[in-house]
Amino acid sequence: MYRHILNTNNINRPKIFPAVLSGLLLTCSFPNIGISWFAWFALVPLLICLRDLPPKQSFYLGFLTGFIHYLTLAYWLAYTMKTYGHLPAYLCVLILFALSAYLALYVAVFSAAVARLCKKPLTCLFIIPFLWVCLEYIRSFLFTGFPWEFIGHSQFRSLNIIQISDILGVYGISFLIVLSNTTIFLAFLCLAQKKRQGRKTSKSIAAASIFIFVIIFCFYWFYGKRQIKSVDELSGNSGSAHVTIVQGNIDQSKKWDPRFQAETTIKYINLSLSAKDHHSDLIVWPETATPFYLIYNTELTQSVQKAIQDTGTYFLIGSPSFIQINGNIEYYNSAYLIDPEGNVRDKYDKVHLVPFGEYVPFNKWLPFLGKIVAQVGDFRSGIKGDTIQWGSNRLGVQICFEIIFPNLSRAMVKNGAALLVSITNDAWFGKTGAPYQHFSMSVFRAVENRRAFVRSANTGISGFVDPVGRIIAKTDLFQEAVMTRFVPLIDKITFYTRFGDIFAKLCLVIILINILQTIRIYNKEV
Repeated sequence: MYRHILNTNNINRPKIFPAVLSGLLLTCSFPNIGISWFAWFALVPLLICLRDLPPKQSFYLGFLTGFIHYLTLAYWLAYTMKTYGHLPAYLCVLILFALSAYLALYVAVFSAAVARLCKKPLTCLFIIPFLWVCLEYIRSFLFTGFPWEFIGHSQFRSLNIIQISDILGVYGISFLIVLSNTTIFLAFLCLAQKKRQGRKTSKSIAAASIFIFVIIFCFYWFYGKRQIKSVDELSGNSGSAHVTIVQGNIDQSKKWDPRFQAETTIKYINLSLSAKDHHSDLIVWPETATPFYLIYNTELTQSVQKAIQDTGTYFLIGSPSFIQINGNIEYYNSAYLIDPEGNVRDKYDKVHLVPFGEYVPFNKWLPFLGKIVAQVGDFRSGIKGDTIQWGSNRLGVQICFEIIFPNLSRAMVKNGAALLVSITNDAWFGKTGAPYQHFSMSVFRAVENRRAFVRSANTGISGFVDPVGRIIAKTDLFQEAVMTRFVPLIDKITFYTRFGDIFAKLCLVIILINILQTIRIYNKEV
């Protein structure tokens, strides 16, 4: 495929640079660079390249844009596999290239479909944004899904814009951004007097495109202003809880070394005891904060229980767990809720597991692949939507990268979760952009469901996000930290929580109708 992309018979060399530029602009829109306004025009160079190309060449050009984007966005994957998976450097690079190539296919399909479906300039405005959202939605579930950094996620700091996520989800933000790109593209065609597919873009079409975009943008903006005020009032009139997060900053190379189990446990205990005067209602430890089987390792468990009794509050603690069924042992990545007396009150088992990290997909056919993390056995999935009963409230707990899947948060809030909590161990990523990217997506889970969001990470980033998406407080990477904040406990259900990705599904239906109509017209012409 790479040979075809760079082959001048498929793509004119002058078009390669704009395609690469689009890929780089997209990456720069996300953390750790984080110039979010780049996203509003990042696709324009690619769209300009596609204006006079057939679908096949458009596919290759789109693949190049996508490949550059995902290679530079997810570069941290190679670092993680090399440092902690102990894989050869060449294999790490190959896996990174393979993932980037897979994700690039979505941009390639997008580009080919634009060339096929958008025959007239005005149709671009009514197809391109829907098409992009449609493909993002498919990426969210195909092959277990990988909804990492959709284009809408780049706007996590734009509070007025992202409030409509409580209706449309992050897909609504992606739609607006791609609509902006399309509008700029049409305005460029008009001003530069460039043809697209042999047709000119008139001033009236360019003006209409700008008018439509401005109207929709203003709707988003003023809806956002109204919702921020409304949700702030709702938060003020709701109950609240005093929550403490503990960031132990445990070196990943030591975390699972039996020689450091006691040291790790004592560090978390001491950090928690330092927050005793905060009089917290809940203290949250990160994913697998206890590098042993809580409850079953008697000595270390008793140390934790004594600390909990001394603190006199509820603890949510990440720990591996297992159960034995008919002689078979099943392992889980879990979170335990322990009461002030040191008794386990409830437990959540991680639902969406990391492929090749916590389980091997198609293990029957690919047994040689193994796992890239040092854990005991393959993990099993818990029950989707399962919540933890915490006094008179419920907690929606998500472990590690579960937070990037909006359907998991939705299911928990529908089942009564008044607070969303994420526990994770991002030490795998080192000081790359991954921890920043991971944290940014949590903002949308708060806004979509109008729930406060609490995150405790072993090495950071830990923090608090309020129900309108404000990052109230956050920690730095690779530092010990104890942080306490009041968080509202809301019971109102949003449109998005109740109905889910209706907008994304609507986009999918619209594109399918366009494809069927194009096929019908083509058959008539033949």
